[in-house]
Amino acid sequence: MIIKTKKKSQASENDVIAQPIYNQRRHFLKKVGLAGIGLATVSATQAGIFDVFSGGKDADSTKFKQSPLQLTGSQDYAKGEIWTPEKKVLGHNNFYEFGTSKSDPQENSQNFQVEPWTLTITGEVEKTITLGYDDLFKIADLEERIYRMRCVEAWSMVIPWVGFSLSEIIKKANPTSRAKYVAFETLYDPKQMPGQASSYVGGSLDWPYVEGLRIDEAMNPLTMLSVGTFGKTLAPQNGAPIRLVVPWKYGFKGIKSIVKIHLLEKEPPTTWNRLASREYGFYANVNPAVDHPRWSQASERRIGSGSIFSSKRIKTLPFNGYGEEVADLYKGMDLSRFI
Repeated sequence: MIIKTKKKSQASENDVIAQPIYNQRRHFLKKVGLAGIGLATVSATQAGIFDVFSGGKDADSTKFKQSPLQLTGSQDYAKGEIWTPEKKVLGHNNFYEFGTSKSDPQENSQNFQVEPWTLTITGEVEKTITLGYDDLFKIADLEERIYRMRCVEAWSMVIPWVGFSLSEIIKKANPTSRAKYVAFETLYDPKQMPGQASSYVGGSLDWPYVEGLRIDEAMNPLTMLSVGTFGKTLAPQNGAPIRLVVPWKYGFKGIKSIVKIHLLEKEPPTTWNRLASREYGFYANVNPAVDHPRWSQASERRIGSGSIFSSKRIKTLPFNGYGEEVADLYKGMDLSRFI
């Protein structure tokens, strides 16, 4: 796959988003009389500003019914930062199984069925585990964790996730000494997930979506399996019924609607790395010193704060601000090469 790049100062909107979405947004700008504002010269650090033109609107409610969860406590890992409004967390998502626009997942997932559900933990383990839907909420005590979430597209959120450390479920399976990596797989169901049946999306990505971590990353206490947000079960657009949250990595590592966890001896393939390894590394640690080939990663736009046209941005922190907890995992590694 050949990807042409420009100088960052020359990056256009088309460089940071898919062509069909770009065309839709250009059409919108023409309709509202903004086509002459010079999109081709927009700064590359504004990679996320065009999220508003993703083809939909924030919804105040959804057809999918979320249920309240019983929590044992709350921990603020965002150090008092203001939460992203819930309607933004529900309405602004990358979940290509339901479409490529930010609003598509909410609009296209409201009939998604989470029951019955099966999650299996297999591979280099002494005990294979199979869990049903109700079991997902009984693996460990459910706690709320407020994490910063940084998207590779240079926007971010602060989200109160509900769940437990991934290590809890891995320990129950008794991993063998050969378990060096943990692979994850999303549900494959084109009837429920129209993006998997789409010629545009399906022609670009190999389904089902897969992700992976090194075993020490997976066992880090910050690495979380989430079953909810805002004290309720996950909405389908956020990855119902169970998803991965790794707060020091870019958001695409947070695989959604997980049906398989597989412990392996060798590094597993991952969806975006397989498609464009130069742009999406296996590690995908948030690193403001290493730019995406088509835009800067030095700063980010916090969703839900200020005007959609505001140039106000915040500085991106190494490891998304969680370096004290995770930097030792990469001691001696060249993080400009192991992206």
